Amino acid sequence: MPTVTAKDLDRIQKLRNIIKEHNVAYYESDTPSITDDEWDQLMRELRKLEEQYPETYDSESPTKRIGGAPSQIFSPVKHSLPMMSLDNAFDDQELDQWIKKIDRKLTDVSQVQEYCCELKFDGLAISVRYEDGKLIQAATRGDGSIGEDVTHNVLTIKDIPKFIEGAPKILEVRGEVYLPISEFEKLNANAKKRGEKTYVNPRNAAAGSLRQKNSAIAAKRNLSFWAYQIGHISEGPDLKSHFETLDYLRSLGLPVNQNAKQITTGKEGLSAYINEYRLKKSDFDYEFDGIVVKVDSLQIQEELGATAKAPRWAIAFKLPPEEQTTKLIDIEVSIGAAGSATPFARLEPVFVGGVTVSTATLHNEDQVREKDVRPGDTVIVRRAGEVIPEVVGPILEKRPSDLPQWNFPKACPSCDAELSRPDGEARHRCTNYFCPRQVRGRVEHYAQRTAMDIEHLGEQTIDILVTEGLISDVGDLYTLDFDKIKAFEGFGETSVKNLRSAIESSKSRTLGNLIFGLSIPHVGRTNADLLALGFGHLDSLTHATLEELEKIEGLGPVIANSVFNYFKEIRHKKLVEKFRSADVNFLGPRIQDVDDVLSGKTIVVTGTLQGFTRDQVSEAITSRGGKSPGSVSGKTSALVVGDNPGGSKLKKAEELGIPILYESDFVKLLESGEFPRS
Repeated sequence: MPTVTAKDLDRIQKLRNIIKEHNVAYYESDTPSITDDEWDQLMRELRKLEEQYPETYDSESPTKRIGGAPSQIFSPVKHSLPMMSLDNAFDDQELDQWIKKIDRKLTDVSQVQEYCCELKFDGLAISVRYEDGKLIQAATRGDGSIGEDVTHNVLTIKDIPKFIEGAPKILEVRGEVYLPISEFEKLNANAKKRGEKTYVNPRNAAAGSLRQKNSAIAAKRNLSFWAYQIGHISEGPDLKSHFETLDYLRSLGLPVNQNAKQITTGKEGLSAYINEYRLKKSDFDYEFDGIVVKVDSLQIQEELGATAKAPRWAIAFKLPPEEQTTKLIDIEVSIGAAGSATPFARLEPVFVGGVTVSTATLHNEDQVREKDVRPGDTVIVRRAGEVIPEVVGPILEKRPSDLPQWNFPKACPSCDAELSRPDGEARHRCTNYFCPRQVRGRVEHYAQRTAMDIEHLGEQTIDILVTEGLISDVGDLYTLDFDKIKAFEGFGETSVKNLRSAIESSKSRTLGNLIFGLSIPHVGRTNADLLALGFGHLDSLTHATLEELEKIEGLGPVIANSVFNYFKEIRHKKLVEKFRSADVNFLGPRIQDVDDVLSGKTIVVTGTLQGFTRDQVSEAITSRGGKSPGSVSGKTSALVVGDNPGGSKLKKAEELGIPILYESDFVKLLESGEFPRS
């Protein structure tokens, strides 16, 4: 066994002191100065060093302690049973190690057949004590043994019953107080209006609200609660499993999160649950930062026991952090296909939301002003689920006093033309239609899979075609001089032949693909399909009046105006003629010509279908006369549910009594137009 070096001993002591300081800020002052992930990294480093050098054992080390010391402001409450924290697993390998460890500790390995998975809520743990059904006391976790009496504030939380009919003689419920994201946003918006300090995140706001001396303040915050465990119980039922415990708590009228699940398929089932909720983090109005995995059998839990800090029968699988802090190096502007100028942050690379991020959108000038971010700031970066990374805001305490405000540039970074901001619009635009960056953007958009699907026409090839002056708009693709292209470095006979063939194939794409490929402002793929279905031919669309465009259900006046103005411009009329000369398909699925089995029906899809891409689903519905909007409403005829569905759409459909179909039902619906019998 290695002897601890002076360097490592010094590092151990420094880590202990640093973590203790952060624990005070987090648990006692509700003013964290680092992210949860940064704290986890410090703890992992300390734990690794302590395991490497057992002679450095210290019972006061943060790795051996729970939470923070109770505040002197509130009366102390001694917990009848310790409120322990959880050990963490940060990847599949560490989860495997935990499973193997508990199996080794059991006398009968075959006993562990079932687990229970729950979301790890990002709030404040409390214990609520009932005697003869009446709520008599509520306390924070504190240091695990002694917490703070917050009964006066817990009584203001509507989710928590003040009296439970038919409750045991004594019932101690453990759970999490949290602030819904919607309430957090309202709280900060109101604080900002009053010029008051805002909260960093919902967890920080929940903790600050629960630890108010004045319960009237806590009452205004609309705190919520999830129950997830029983502490002490007297004269209660004989419960056999944790999942049964959750059902029992629910039967008493306590709020239990509906996403808890009993897992009977071992590691495979655990991984499936973790991966499912990794993608669903942004679907809920509350934050969670991991998955709690528990051995389901209460008998096995008792056999496994606990360490001084955490139960051996449970572990928290930590999901990649959705927020991190990093340095904002610069604010730059990108030019899009329609000339829109979008500011974005150039960042010091940071791992967030499961990926390394070095750039993040800032949307427009108003957003930059509202967030008040400046080059040189330390900023919070957020990436939730599959969402594009964004800068949440600066950490003002770390801003240098002489940091100047950023101003939107007056000239395009690509062509030096003027950047102007049209009245009533949030974005600046480059005024030069032939700006190289705009031309590249339009061609990239036109060639993408969801538009004209031109293989072998990648960014590098497009750069060469634009730089060498071979194309100035997408119509020029159909009159390319391929002999000139052969002369460029990297273009052989085969690559040029493939490019020519791909461009030729694009001529037969659907009208919806063509309309989407034109980069008409505000026209997305679904709207392009609506236009193709409504007018049936590109010529009919180009000559449509504003009134005719506004009659297309689902478009709206903004999109109708955008399409009308687009085809009024001479250069776009010329572009249409280039398409005509090249024999590009102009014909669409006119409503009266298609098999209109879905005419009058509105079908919304959520999740991923195995036999269809997202675009194929939309086309399958619209080509049969139906509509395929992105959200559920009272007009929705059915909701088609695939893998990893969005929780909000499913919930709304259930509330409105809208038929729920699965993929096999959807296929039958496409064939017959009739909804399967339930």
